[in-house]
Amino acid sequence: MTNRVLLVVLMLACVVPVMGQRKENERIGEAATVIKEILGMPDSIPKDLLDRAECVVIYPSVKKAAFVVGGSYGRGLITCRKGEDFSGPWSAPAMFALEGGSFGFQIGAQATDFVLLVMNEKGAKSVMSSKVKLGADASAAAGPVGRAASAETDIVMNAEILSYSRSKGLFAGLSLEGSTMRSDDGANKALYGKELSAKEIVREGKVGAPASAQPLLALLSRAAARHTSKPAATQKSKSKAK
Repeated sequence: MTNRVLLVVLMLACVVPVMGQRKENERIGEAATVIKEILGMPDSIPKDLLDRAECVVIYPSVKKAAFVVGGSYGRGLITCRKGEDFSGPWSAPAMFALEGGSFGFQIGAQATDFVLLVMNEKGAKSVMSSKVKLGADASAAAGPVGRAASAETDIVMNAEILSYSRSKGLFAGLSLEGSTMRSDDGANKALYGKELSAKEIVREGKVGAPASAQPLLALLSRAAARHTSKPAATQKSKSKAK
């Protein structure tokens, strides 16, 4: 009997990590599907904004939390461009969580996909902290929609994070002010097999990207292979205004 119990315990010890890893791999696959479908829409994320983004955060199928009035909880991932100046290829993904108050009409019974663009180094450092509250720890704004949409408005130029949502086929910019983002450490351990923070994964490159992340990274590489900073003319005009 003792040997049988020991065998069962050993089998469970092997099965549980595999099940957890499979769950996170599925999350990565869902994030890739969200990006593929959104980038394929006629009115999508403006390409010049995606080119400027230093990190991309994707939350597939966020649903309203019934046990919290007006609250929501989502699980997704973040990937950033590698290198000190964010000029390299997209990094291995780190698992990320989203918690917050009501996101308005887009939530409810219908699941909503969220995509957030982190537009500068200050924003990237904020999201790499243990927990960041949008609108307080990092400035956030609803992102403009449409490939030809102007990306030179004051709101867009000053925001550290631009957010988008898709629900019931409707894609739009949506402010997530008041919600919080944090590293999903338990999911990162399940995926990579050891304790890792989001910063260690996406900025310090302590692990390589799993096979499940290759379609997502390939999509981002095709859509925004090169990182471009804000236009010099815009930066000069802003400095003169000061």
